[in-house]
Amino acid sequence: MSRVAVVLLMRPDLPERLFDTGRLAQVAEVVPLERAEVVLSGWGCPRLDTTVLDRAPSLRAIVHAAGGVKGHVTDACWDRGLEVSTAAGANAEPVAEYTLARILLAGKAADRMARAYRERRAAIDLLSEFPHAGNLGKTVGIVGASRIGRRVIELLEPFDLRVLVSDPYVEGSVALDELLTASDVVSLHAPSLPSTRHLLDARRLALLRDGATLINTARGALIDQDALVAELVSGRIDAVIDVTVPEVLPAGSPLYDLPNVVLTPHIAGALGVEVRRLGASALDELERYARGEPFAHPVTRADLDRIA
Repeated sequence: MSRVAVVLLMRPDLPERLFDTGRLAQVAEVVPLERAEVVLSGWGCPRLDTTVLDRAPSLRAIVHAAGGVKGHVTDACWDRGLEVSTAAGANAEPVAEYTLARILLAGKAADRMARAYRERRAAIDLLSEFPHAGNLGKTVGIVGASRIGRRVIELLEPFDLRVLVSDPYVEGSVALDELLTASDVVSLHAPSLPSTRHLLDARRLALLRDGATLINTARGALIDQDALVAELVSGRIDAVIDVTVPEVLPAGSPLYDLPNVVLTPHIAGALGVEVRRLGASALDELERYARGEPFAHPVTRADLDRIA
């Protein structure tokens, strides 16, 4: 198998974190953009517009060693017929694992119990004060049967939980309002599109059961954040928020201080040792390309209306 001429377009610290350098050297010859046949991209890749593409006459494909491609794959790429691949499937695994953990902890009322214990510093009668804690028979609502949403559903299968799914592309899924009303835990996995902006607005947030937990590891724009803050200030629901608008909240945001909020800095996706999974997926795609095989994880222009 001949090596593929690739240009690395990503943050300079990423290649050694993403790739087994020995395997990368076997699969790819790293060359300047002007000689590249494949862009091997990652976080920090510039937009591949006409100005960039005009410098790469031999370019045939883009292999992204991360999730979403909308930030750098432009119309010019599609117009030139470039093939595109993504490691979004590999990134789905840690997000799904994190989501599963948060769903189970929410059902157990673990965060509420921890808050009570920290405040009182004394014994708590858990059975009487938290009579509805536990995961047996609880209802989990999955909003969006994306790669991550589907993987979360698979990971939930061993547990005694009822799972509802709301997705306009999935036959037999329930209406979003019905899911919100019926669920003890709601987890968002829909893409951020003009049609999904503020998918959960004030009216829909009000449909959540008292004591329900809302988990967002998808995109901040899916929720009307001001309406969410109002619900959370009331203490009626809990939230696990990994993504916000803006991505880093201003220091005065009440979300930092509300006791019924777990606020994290976009940690659900691949971190630390997990990013190696993304690099391995990208190198697998490069090997397929070198053998003349189709990508296992392609992205098409038509997919952009359904992916994050």
